[in-house]
Amino acid sequence: MPDIESLLNRWQSAGVLDGSTADRIRVHELSMKPPAGLRWQSVVALALGAILLACGVVLFVSAHWDELGPGARFALVMAMVAVFHIAGGLTRNKFHGMSTALHAVGTVATGAAIALVGQIFNIEEHWPAAVLLWALAALAGWVLLHDEAQQTLTLLLVPAWIFSELAYSTSHRIGQSVFLGRFLFVWAILYLTFFLGSRRRVVQGILFGVAAVAALAGIVLMLEGWLSYYGATTSIPFGTRVWAWCVIAGLPLLIAIFKGYKGLIPPAVALAVAIALPWCERHWVEQFDVGTNMQTSMTIYRPNLLAHGLVTAFTVFLIWWGVRVASRALVNLGIVGFAVSVGWFYFSDIFDKIGRSLGLIGLGILFLVGGWVLELTRRRLIAGISPGAVSAKESV
Repeated sequence: MPDIESLLNRWQSAGVLDGSTADRIRVHELSMKPPAGLRWQSVVALALGAILLACGVVLFVSAHWDELGPGARFALVMAMVAVFHIAGGLTRNKFHGMSTALHAVGTVATGAAIALVGQIFNIEEHWPAAVLLWALAALAGWVLLHDEAQQTLTLLLVPAWIFSELAYSTSHRIGQSVFLGRFLFVWAILYLTFFLGSRRRVVQGILFGVAAVAALAGIVLMLEGWLSYYGATTSIPFGTRVWAWCVIAGLPLLIAIFKGYKGLIPPAVALAVAIALPWCERHWVEQFDVGTNMQTSMTIYRPNLLAHGLVTAFTVFLIWWGVRVASRALVNLGIVGFAVSVGWFYFSDIFDKIGRSLGLIGLGILFLVGGWVLELTRRRLIAGISPGAVSAKESV
């Protein structure tokens, strides 16, 4: 009813409806019986039941795996996938929520089945291909079932496959963490903003949470700069760089264009940050004693002041964009990101320079005063966002 009231008031103000017609609409809507849906207790029970069932199956298979021959192993793997999907199909008409949970477990089990079949028949290892097959299975489930669980799995597994291929192609190369961090960050911002206002709340909520974590992980990877691990001495080949930039920049921007020119703004800004951030570093060489009359040198890389400013500026952009598209979740995430970026700057550049006692005093003041100011700012921004401000055309 609150959504209907806002629409009725808007239409009456525009002169589209008169008062008597609006009253009749209110009476009609109030007389309608609300559709039966799942209460939160049922949703929690189904989610936990699906997770526990999947864990139990994994433990059962692992406990008896060594006792089975190749044929029995293959039959068990196929049965593990088939049983869940068949059970989901049988319960679809009577209990749709149970069917969704069973199909989701079946799709998750498909990933384990792909890995186990490869092990049973000693198939040549290229582990990103297994992620691709898993993503295709989830995509098939989404096309056939049109439910939120399969959609969520597809939208998570497709980028996971691209990330896996990128990690495989850049393995033992200088700059691997930079390119992986760029991919995570740009795709995370795409997911944070593309699904705002979606009617599928479960998909939006899960993707928003995963994307928030992925954005932080991407920033951490990019801040590692151009360190070389495992004795890597060669850079990423040119051909690999080309297709890496296609999936880091080209593909997200191509997807974002479906939201119109405004949809391009967040991933484009994220791309600009991803390009610049790995270069915002300072480095120096330090000498270490490793034994009697023996020393070794090591190059130390640390983010410079520009890196702190760039990350903080992007959190401010997230807050501004959240206000612009009337997203409370994005505003709250931006506020948290701003607080984390300020705390990161304090610990990395100020705390050690002023001593432990003064550092703790300053930290306490930062938490008290900064937290109070941020909370007042957050409340003022949230209060300016009216319910239902995101238009229907922005829903996915």
